[in-house]
Formats: sequence, C-alpha cells, structure tokens
Amino acid sequence: MSTPLSTQQLFSQRIEGSLAAIASLRQELDELAAIAAALTKCLQANGTIYTAGNGGSAAEALHLAEELIGRYRSNRSPLRAICLNADPTALTCIANDFGFDRVFARQCQSLLLPQDVLVVLSTSGNSPNIIEALKIARAKGATTIGLLGRDGGACRALCDYAIVVAASASGGDSAHIQEAHQVVIHLLCEALEANANERPT
Repeated sequence: MSTPLSTQQLFSQRIEGSLAAIASLRQELDELAAIAAALTKCLQANGTIYTAGNGGSAAEALHLAEELIGRYRSNRSPLRAICLNADPTALTCIANDFGFDRVFARQCQSLLLPQDVLVVLSTSGNSPNIIEALKIARAKGATTIGLLGRDGGACRALCDYAIVVAASASGGDSAHIQEAHQVVIHLLCEALEANANERPT
C-alpha cells in the first residue's frame, strides 16, 4: 500500500501539473495570434464575440465576456461580447422545451451573424450542447473558436481555430486544462485591449 501524500506534497504535485499544462501553450503561439487576429477582425466589423461553456468552463466563458465588455487592464471603449450561459431564464426555457443539448444552439440560431465569432470552452471537446452550437455557428457563417482539451474531441473539426491543451501536457486533468484556458483568456484580453487602445477614439 502506497503512503498517502501529505497536503504539501499534494499541492506541489498539482502545481507541477498546472505548470506543465500552461507551459504547453508556448507551442500554440501562432494559433493564439491567429485567434487574436480573428477576434479583432470581428470587432472591427462591428461583430459580437459570443462565448459558451459548461460548469467551470461556463465560469471562464463569463469571465472572457465580462473582461471585454468591462475592462481588463485599462479604460477603453467596451468591446462587444455576450456570454450564452449567462441568462438562466433562456437556458432553462430552452432546456425545458428543446432539451439541454440545444441551450446554446438555439441562441446561436437567433443571434449569430456572419461577422460574429463564437468562442466555446470544453475540456473534453465532446460536450453535446457545445457541438450543436458550433454546427449552427458554422451554418450561419460565423467564425468558430475552441478552447479545448485532451485531443479536442468532436469540437475540434468544427472550429476554425482551436487551442487544444493536450492530454500529454495536462494528464487529461480537467482542472489543469481549465487553468491553461484561463491563461489563454488573459492572453487574448491583452491583445484585444492593446488593439482597442491603438484605435483612434
């Protein structure tokens, strides 16, 4: 029988796992830059950045939208962003009438325009409601971006751009994937805020 880890050992192990997942993002710098460019293009075309996720990923989807419409580091004009998991009345209405797999797709069907971007977060890449949302977004001509984990799942093929925190980097651990996704969110906020501040007001 193995000796249980001490609290300090457990914390150290978890920190190492998080660092490995975040360090793997260095291999994604070109894709990160392409995503930042796609988001900037959307905003310059008066499009809207929509975000969506489930559970912890829903919290991160909210975080991205609020940083854009509010502020990240500096005061600037608000950037157009809406989180599709923010409205409990819409979510419960759609889930009750059409099923939980449609909670984001129904909103995408109603709201998305070709100049818009849908950013989805899924640690598995296989969340049915995220897959359905991506299908609708692509059908409507919107740009699709995924912050995914493991091998990217079924979502990967439905995304125009994707950051996949691979199982080899994260150990397939959802927490480490989400920690890396949080870093991605802040990197994108850095780029978008810099671009916003460079534009004449």
